[in-house]
Amino acid sequence: MQFSDLAATSAAVTAVSGRKAKVDLIADALRRLEPDEVAPGSAYLAGELPQRQTGVGYASLRELPPPAALPELTVAEVDARIAEISVVAGAGSQARRRELVGALFSRATSDEQRHLVGLFGGELRQGAQAGLLADAIARAAQVPSTAVRRALLLSGDLKRVAVAALSGGAAALAEISLRVGTPLTPMLASSAPDVGAALLATGSPAAADVKLDGIRIQVHRSGDEVAVFTRSLDDITARLPGIVAAARALPVSEIVLDGEAMALDAAGRPRPFQEISSRAATRGARRPATRPAAESSSATETGLAAETSPAAATRPATAPPDAADGGGGGGSSLVPFFFDLLHLDGTDLLDEPGRVRWAALADALPASLLVGRRMVETPEQAQEAFAAALAAGQEGVVIKAQEAPYDVGRRGSAWVKVKPRHTLDLVVLAVEWGHGRRKGWLSNLHLGARDPRTGEFVMLGKTFKGLTDELLRWQTARFQELAVNDSGWVVTVRPEQVVEIAFDGVQTSPRYPGGVALRFARVLRYRDDKRAEEADTIDMVKALGHPEP
Repeated sequence: MQFSDLAATSAAVTAVSGRKAKVDLIADALRRLEPDEVAPGSAYLAGELPQRQTGVGYASLRELPPPAALPELTVAEVDARIAEISVVAGAGSQARRRELVGALFSRATSDEQRHLVGLFGGELRQGAQAGLLADAIARAAQVPSTAVRRALLLSGDLKRVAVAALSGGAAALAEISLRVGTPLTPMLASSAPDVGAALLATGSPAAADVKLDGIRIQVHRSGDEVAVFTRSLDDITARLPGIVAAARALPVSEIVLDGEAMALDAAGRPRPFQEISSRAATRGARRPATRPAAESSSATETGLAAETSPAAATRPATAPPDAADGGGGGGSSLVPFFFDLLHLDGTDLLDEPGRVRWAALADALPASLLVGRRMVETPEQAQEAFAAALAAGQEGVVIKAQEAPYDVGRRGSAWVKVKPRHTLDLVVLAVEWGHGRRKGWLSNLHLGARDPRTGEFVMLGKTFKGLTDELLRWQTARFQELAVNDSGWVVTVRPEQVVEIAFDGVQTSPRYPGGVALRFARVLRYRDDKRAEEADTIDMVKALGHPEP
């Protein structure tokens, strides 16, 4: 299949608004892919690169060669060339990568170049996400959409599901099930403003799990073979030897666990999230989805076993002695804590109610490896659990319905997270032109806090989250009015517009002048009622990251 045809399909999907029309367009493209093109082609239609990490950033895409006059690239050739780019490493790798990127783009037409930029930049937003692709795969392969969705959630691999459906139909999809060693898409939690609203959504009694400020992990063990995966299904086993040792010490033959990994200080309190993320960082390596069960392990995230005492609800308090990982700094250890059990010694537990899974989890694991949990029936009890979690330095709580199955890949009302929301009033210093669906709009905001000593503004980071189409239109006009320079990539503006930003926390960062950055920043609203000199200060931001004891 010509890559230009796939790029045209993507553009057409962007242009139409109806779901059925989008599905029809994608299904038609899937049918026209050659067998060896189904895996990369389905990924491209979802706006993703199969290689995930390529080392190609926006800086590499600023100066592109002139486009080709006629299309000549195939989907298979594009996949091969990007695969070659993704493995470049060592001395001279930057120059070699630029050379390969230039060679690829020089053979692409202007439309193909735009599509490639969107793929490399991760901003190709045409609405062809997993749910839409699942329906398109089902239509192209003439199989039930429920079979495609179930296979997609269990495998976590859109490419594998597309290949199975288009080559083997429903029978091939049925062969995709929970396999110890193959990561599956974790169940997710929705959000509520307070514990009362969360309990109303889940019903009572419910479990109130401590929401840890760590990284989501799936741990799979089969015999002595253990594998650890992230929420995005990346394999980080080699980076977490202590967690591997803890899983290997369990008195079981096969197990799939869902939980969190945390860094703790000597007093058992959580260390900053960035310590965890840097230690567990991965360059996108994944275990092959087809590897034998005995070669891997995984984990997701849900609850704990039977009701624990109020004191246990703030656990973790101390790290298991065998859970410390080498290579960490600051005297802290990286420790696993688990809240759900998906498979145990040959028995799948995904469809069992939470109370059954949690009881089995409590029987299989020592208490030191369990997330703190209380069973609650009233908002007052839930509020006590929430307050205790915050006092222990954790993020909040997750209220969980005790009768709910483990809903792979779903974010519904069975799990509801509650945590305090931080907000700051910051000033926009610059804005980047968008790509893909946001092309032609000013999108990514550069945010600054006021320095009370100089009256200048200190950059804290960027965000394009929380922006509706209406806000994008408004801010494009607004910041063109305030523009003092436009590089074609970044528009520098007069520091006058205040914006209210919500975020989950503050972490140290050498990347920005203030030495700190916001975690998960997103736009709440623009504050036309505030002047720039009334914006929050850099001192206030730093205090949030390093509060007084």
